[in-house]
Amino acid sequence: MTIVLSEPGVDGLTGVVDALRAWQDDRTPLQLHPGDLGWAWALGAERLAAAVRTWSADGRIIAVGYLDAPDVLRLTTAPDLRQDEDLARQLAADLDDPERGVLPPGKVGLEVPSGARLREVLLEAGWNLDEPWTPLRHDLSEPAKDSDLRIEVAGPETAKVRTAVHRSAFGSPRFTEEVWHVLAAGPVYADARCLIGYDDQQNAVAAVTVWSAGPGRPGLLEPMGVHADHRGHGHGAAICAAAAATLRDMGASSALVCTPSSNAAAVATYRAAGFEPAPERLDVSRPA
Repeated sequence: MTIVLSEPGVDGLTGVVDALRAWQDDRTPLQLHPGDLGWAWALGAERLAAAVRTWSADGRIIAVGYLDAPDVLRLTTAPDLRQDEDLARQLAADLDDPERGVLPPGKVGLEVPSGARLREVLLEAGWNLDEPWTPLRHDLSEPAKDSDLRIEVAGPETAKVRTAVHRSAFGSPRFTEEVWHVLAAGPVYADARCLIGYDDQQNAVAAVTVWSAGPGRPGLLEPMGVHADHRGHGHGAAICAAAAATLRDMGASSALVCTPSSNAAAVATYRAAGFEPAPERLDVSRPA
């Protein structure tokens, strides 16, 4: 098959999201999710489009890559082609050649689903195994645990509260109320909810955004944070339980999240909320 590498542009982003949505399945490993692009939409459609690459054959998108940073690519493929030799070798060639416009020269990182042929091809070509991540999954066939927080779905009138919790949790000034409005105006957000958790003193102590991929498909938590002034009280597990319950109400089959394995506290928080860890996934990196 003839495989075409391209940048979708703003007008093509909806088609990319639709492809990612169709690829989400509980039988496949954790992979790039529509919610990942939905969250990145907060930076604006133009910047997001510039960070997305697609590979297509016969007019069908068969692989999608998202530059989460200039030297970090998150990539997934159509599940039926995850072991396809031609696709794996074409992807490897494009990733290894800076002139193809996917990755820059020097050391770079790649996230790719476990079991993908591409991983083996890159390791054979001299790439290295890199940082381990722990995927976690909450089966939503049964109700999630009750949350001991009062949960509110953020809207325009409470965007200031939602973003303040995020800035405190992550120590980052970038997620402002204005940025939230850009996020919420993106088309992917129609299948998302921002949740704010309040303690019994009515303090906004935690927040999370959940992304549905449609009924019967896995949903995603991205991101979750606890206000720096209210850590150590189980609020992280409580907001994660609320996130799982919200995704269940939206028709999701499961709730997914992934965190660096080195972040033992995060892994423990998700487990306390009913998420079960899957085998570790190792990123791969191209040596300098």
